[in-house]
Amino acid sequence: MDLRSLNRLLPVAVIVGLIFLSSCSGGGSNSNDSATPTITAQPSSITVVLGQTATFSVTATGTSPLEYQWQKNGSNVSGSTAATYTTPATTSSDNGSKFDVVVADSAGSKTSAQATLTVSATPIAPTIATQPANQTVTVGQTATFSVVANGTSPFTYQWQKNGSNISGATAVSYTTPATTSSDNGSKFDVIVTNSAGSATSNQATLTVSSSQTSTVSVLTYHNDVARTGQNLNETILTRTNVNSSSFGKLGFLSVTGLVDAEPLYVPNLTVNGASHNVVFVATEHDLVYAFDADTFAQLWQVSLTGANETTSDDRGCGQVTPEIGVTSTPVIDPAAGPHGTIWVVAMSKDSSNNYYQRLHALDLTTGAELSGSPITVQATYPGTGDNSSNGNVVFDPAQYKERPGLLLLNGIVYTSWSSHCDASPYTAWVIGYNSSTLQQATVIDLTPNGHMGSAWMSGAGLAADSSNYIYFLMANGTFDTTLDGNGFPNQQDYGNAFVKLSTTNNQLAVSDYFTMYDTVSESNGDVDLGSGGALVLPDMTDSNNQTRHLAVGAGKDSIIYLCDRDSMGKFNGSTDNIYQEVTSNGISGGVWAMPAYFNNTLYYGAVGDNLKAFAFSAAKLVTPPSSQSSEAFGYPGTTPSISANGTSNGIVWAVENNNGGVLHAYDATNLANELYNSNQAANGRDNFSDNKYVTPMIANGKVYVGTPTGVIVFGLLN
Repeated sequence: MDLRSLNRLLPVAVIVGLIFLSSCSGGGSNSNDSATPTITAQPSSITVVLGQTATFSVTATGTSPLEYQWQKNGSNVSGSTAATYTTPATTSSDNGSKFDVVVADSAGSKTSAQATLTVSATPIAPTIATQPANQTVTVGQTATFSVVANGTSPFTYQWQKNGSNISGATAVSYTTPATTSSDNGSKFDVIVTNSAGSATSNQATLTVSSSQTSTVSVLTYHNDVARTGQNLNETILTRTNVNSSSFGKLGFLSVTGLVDAEPLYVPNLTVNGASHNVVFVATEHDLVYAFDADTFAQLWQVSLTGANETTSDDRGCGQVTPEIGVTSTPVIDPAAGPHGTIWVVAMSKDSSNNYYQRLHALDLTTGAELSGSPITVQATYPGTGDNSSNGNVVFDPAQYKERPGLLLLNGIVYTSWSSHCDASPYTAWVIGYNSSTLQQATVIDLTPNGHMGSAWMSGAGLAADSSNYIYFLMANGTFDTTLDGNGFPNQQDYGNAFVKLSTTNNQLAVSDYFTMYDTVSESNGDVDLGSGGALVLPDMTDSNNQTRHLAVGAGKDSIIYLCDRDSMGKFNGSTDNIYQEVTSNGISGGVWAMPAYFNNTLYYGAVGDNLKAFAFSAAKLVTPPSSQSSEAFGYPGTTPSISANGTSNGIVWAVENNNGGVLHAYDATNLANELYNSNQAANGRDNFSDNKYVTPMIANGKVYVGTPTGVIVFGLLN
């Protein structure tokens, strides 16, 4: 008999098995057994009343397509070739029948366990065969409870939480919404009912593990010294649960003074004898706060003004108004000092209108000043430029604000200084302090024989690479177009340049730079680089298989500048010597922000432009952008931040200033897919007041955004 004749006589599963065996060479065991179907949910025994039908089901995995053949008492049931089988109306002779199913794929077959059909003359009340099991999840995850009941079907189900019915929870299993810490210890049971009665299951306990297990820290501006803006350890927020139904405003951390600095985050910090996840907030009222990130309780608050002092006035500049206190993002080292240290720069004045800039080192757990703290910022540097005397330029604390985020690098806290608007006289200072003693370690002025310059960057911090070089974008100011023999400005003035500083022996010096061929006219027209922030990119391989070390920045001229950090290009009066410039099909407005980097993609939010994603290929930016948001962002554009779990569930977060702030969340793989914005929920649930130049911070399932009166906290709702 040939195989085709045999096919007409044998069950489907056996046919498949024979076909499989015929394709194998030799005898012995089947080496592909591991690839045959796997039955993941066996048919369950059923009790019905005489005359009712009974439905059996199976769940299996394997190579598609799967084939099914149901059997009754070992014989095939004709036409029963689906994953479920419903009997005809039962008779008394069906009582005790055994049902199973053969599941087959191209690799073989498996036969399920047998389920027993009980046919009763009268209905049998439910009994609980498998009780709901205790569940343990972390904050933000869901939990699923299920039950198996015996008795006469059909059953109805009603799940309860802490003794109260859960609306709509009427299936054999129940999945909670995203959990919060308040769900910890909740009890879940289910009432199973049929025509003969009901049974209540045992209670199962839901344990929501405390978010004290968080290990994610945000210790510096935009997450790291490269200023990428990415948190790659976000396991709670996903592209599925970030939507206006399940995500929104959780609370508000109320403070005194504008919050211009990005909030920072330290997990598992012991404060007052208890472990807390802590958010640190600094304000323009010269106050620093520590809040519990989960309960929003204030843990401590300190003022950084000296005796008989107040915060500074706005110095006649509308950029930071009505007062200037702490403007830049602090920096934290949890291992420094007795319990960890946060370094903060604060501006103040006394009753005689003497102005002060001070660097403070505060204990993370109490806010107390550490030994040697604070220290007053004072500096001189050789030069004959603005505010110079006897061959030295002099740092005048009244003329500056510390706007860029602080940089902690190899035990030195680097501060960088911006003017109040363009109110002369000022020059371009970077000053470093020993993080342990607060003694001044190094100082450089980047326009010592000229005027203006400065580091502003809309609040972005100085960036650094793994070789301890520092990168930043200079504001408009003097650039000496006469170069020395090494291509450097002969008077050491670097206004409107992309600067690279070496830190050898903790001493600052210009190592390299790039500026445009028309840098002088750009500075004179206030179309400078200094409004944007610099970002150090990870190593990339170009089309010649050469490793490239790159940094990127953009400013008011709407051009993206991609520099080779090993040879930045310096100055040429007729052309730009640079690795790559994106002048067309790129950004469509000036940049008063900084980009973010994630998964081989750069994200830019220019003024009046859509938020755009630019992919890298062979170590160069690809244009046009791979995707962009449907919304355009008005002044000052937006500085995006990224949350992701490794390379998965990437979300781009961006704050819009629009007579009231708007937090946007976009799919990082396609910015046209907006997951959420804070205007979507009804009745203004998630609305907040805006603050310019703010950078969202994401940690442990929550998003923190600075406002004029505090920090709004977003996360998964109950």
